[in-house]
Amino acid sequence: MNKRTKTTLRRWCLYGWTFAKWTMAASAIGVVCGLIGTMFHFGVHEVTAFRGTHPWVLYLLPLAGFVIVSFYKLTETDGLGTDDIIDAVHEGKRLPILLLPAIFFGTVLTHLCGGSAGREGAALQMGGTIGQCMGRTFRLDDRDLRVATLAGMAAFFSALFGTPLAATVFAIMVISIGVLYHVALYPSLLAALVAYGVSVRLGVEPTRFTVAVPDQSVGMFVRVAALGVLCALVSILFCKLMHGAGHLMKRIKNPWLRVICGGFAVIALTWVFGTDYNGAGMDIVTRAIEQETVAVPWAFLLKLVFTAVTLAAGFKGGEVVPSFFVGATFGCVFGGLLGLPPAFAAAIGLVSVFCGAVNCPIASVILSIELFGSGGLVYFAAACALSYLLSGYCGLYSSQTILYSKLRAEFINVHTK
Repeated sequence: MNKRTKTTLRRWCLYGWTFAKWTMAASAIGVVCGLIGTMFHFGVHEVTAFRGTHPWVLYLLPLAGFVIVSFYKLTETDGLGTDDIIDAVHEGKRLPILLLPAIFFGTVLTHLCGGSAGREGAALQMGGTIGQCMGRTFRLDDRDLRVATLAGMAAFFSALFGTPLAATVFAIMVISIGVLYHVALYPSLLAALVAYGVSVRLGVEPTRFTVAVPDQSVGMFVRVAALGVLCALVSILFCKLMHGAGHLMKRIKNPWLRVICGGFAVIALTWVFGTDYNGAGMDIVTRAIEQETVAVPWAFLLKLVFTAVTLAAGFKGGEVVPSFFVGATFGCVFGGLLGLPPAFAAAIGLVSVFCGAVNCPIASVILSIELFGSGGLVYFAAACALSYLLSGYCGLYSSQTILYSKLRAEFINVHTK
């Protein structure tokens, strides 16, 4: 056997080993994320239903916040969040396994007592933690642990929303804007598909909407483009308010006092504006898209305030589902003023605000296909492209880096703000 043949054989053995390694590891990550994701989904669903029939639990929100902060202190996970998951990919930061029960318990308790938060922040944190811990179980090296973290993020996101392809692309894009982690494509997609299959098998219904898409015309494209521009501005407002509230609340140095004050603030806001803005608010999103109704034209602003206060105070959850709420309600109202069908405009708004807030246009377009079907693909792509361009360097995650400029073909490597 000559040297060239040996080199070729070694190369194919390496490919074969890599394929086998990630098939086993990603499948295991997908199964675990699917099982825990299903438990988390039903946990949030049940406590949300309980809150609906027992509205008095809202008044336990300050106490819930005290318990959440205490639990994070007890598990030594205080201060850890989605930015730390991103750092685990960027820098190889080790994630403590106790972050898993902490974010699970904290998010469920937040939803039980009416805090305004989503699920995907918990999904990314739990998924990333599971991925890294499973990777250590498989004795993966530092670089592979980062890939396993991405696979876990994709798997848990997929288990909750039933969007495996969008979850995969989101996971490999959200870390560094301008670069795709192609090495993580197969592990992340396999883990996402396995987690999706497990969750569906256990009774989790994928998130899907039926939306009538208008015929293509120049006038309709102009209206969609205008809505995409407005959604970019809304996403900037969303990010600025979230970060601003966080900095403002940190002036209260004591974390227990901070979360208790935030709990009372959410209670006061609920007294004034009602219960539509507590919890994740997916029922309001569904109403905007399928029934074309919004309680008040400024519902998107109220959700922004409720969510900013909740998360800045120290309650747990995520920002993506609130961004869905903000985008859908904003699109339903202002898209209608632009002459767009309100349901279609709500769908455009949901995807476009999400895109501007997380800086992931390709993932956002794929999300639109998995949520709404492919009929309006060109419209959704146009709106997302504009929202991505005009949202600037704002973003929900401070550890996210934008490697290439949105204005010219130039390497910049800056953090979102």
